Amino acid sequence: MSDSLALVDDAATARAALSPLRRELLARLRTPASAAALSEALGLPRQKIGYHLRILEKAGLIAKADTRKRRGFTEIVFELASDALVIDPMLLAPPDPGAVDKQDRFASDHLVRTAAGIVRDVSRMRAAAADEGSRLLTFTIEADVGFARPADLDTFAARLSEAVARIAADYAPPGQGRRYRVTIAGHPAADTRAEPAIN
Repeated sequence: MSDSLALVDDAATARAALSPLRRELLARLRTPASAAALSEALGLPRQKIGYHLRILEKAGLIAKADTRKRRGFTEIVFELASDALVIDPMLLAPPDPGAVDKQDRFASDHLVRTAAGIVRDVSRMRAAAADEGSRLLTFTIEADVGFARPADLDTFAARLSEAVARIAADYAPPGQGRRYRVTIAGHPAADTRAEPAIN
């Protein structure tokens, strides 16, 4: 099994992965197993399990790990093709809302679309780097900040934007060096939902 993330970015493969039984098979195939072993574990006919395994194999989500002789026939053992799957969030997204939303740095729709784009692009580049035997260099910066008033959030975003622009100016100009996209996003912390919202 590969130790990489696999990006699922087409609808057919996503459909193959998302049915409840196939999700269960994918979870169980973290440990290599045959159709017969999965059939016994799930209490389902081996033919039914075999049908779904073939769909998952055709979609590239599982692969043959081994074959072995058992009771006069050859048994195929399957395993996950990758240790984790990432479904491209934009597969389920509505059409692009337009340029106005793209320019609104305070719109949650824009944040979600930007995050989905990061998931898609970084997953693809990570896979390409792995194929080349190299490592994709990335960085993540996280911090918790408290805002007493909405105006504080506006001020913080403006100051942060100015600071990033100043820092970026110290590095290679456009056309030189490897370009990096730096995205800074802010959203309410998930573990503070019980706190009163700012007005």
